[in-house]
Amino acid sequence: MLIEPGRFADTWWRAAAMLRRRDPRLASVIERYPGERLEPHGDLFRSLIRAIVGQQISVIASERIWVRLIRDLATITPREVARMDVATMRGCGLTRNKARSIAAAASVMATWQDIPSQSEDIRRRLLTLKGVGPWTVDMVLIFAAGDLDVLPVADIGLQRSVAARYGCTRSPDAVSSRAKAWQPWRTVATWYLWRDLDPLPVAY
Repeated sequence: MLIEPGRFADTWWRAAAMLRRRDPRLASVIERYPGERLEPHGDLFRSLIRAIVGQQISVIASERIWVRLIRDLATITPREVARMDVATMRGCGLTRNKARSIAAAASVMATWQDIPSQSEDIRRRLLTLKGVGPWTVDMVLIFAAGDLDVLPVADIGLQRSVAARYGCTRSPDAVSSRAKAWQPWRTVATWYLWRDLDPLPVAY
């Protein structure tokens, strides 16, 4: 569910209030972070390559690699990133497969004549790119597009937080089962559960 940028904050607070009423355990998490919320930035490419960097590694490791990767870039655009070679990306700490995926995504997105604006179109087009799977697209939809009903069931952090908060197994199925009560604001619930894991908010 994409929300117009001018209405995003109001919609977020309404969604948070509704989730507090529906789910007492989630309410206790939300109440620990008053005034904090997701702030989507609208840059699909930036979120995409940052999510590729962060695949299957810790938040701290991801941040270190990201800082090295963008250090010498004037702008983070497909054309700028497409000029980087795989060896340079590898020198920043990326695996060969991640470096190749970023290079391929940059080359393809540099040729796009239009930028998709609907969640379904974004997901469909990004999933055609090498090394881009559902989790990576979920990060783009949450942090760039601001879709408020995304549930990244494969996210290890979300699985950990749900298991700790609700006393269930750590699995995609456990997340999906709990998240039925959060629709149509699953992104909001996910963001607060992430927020409870780390000193700083997760960002892609």
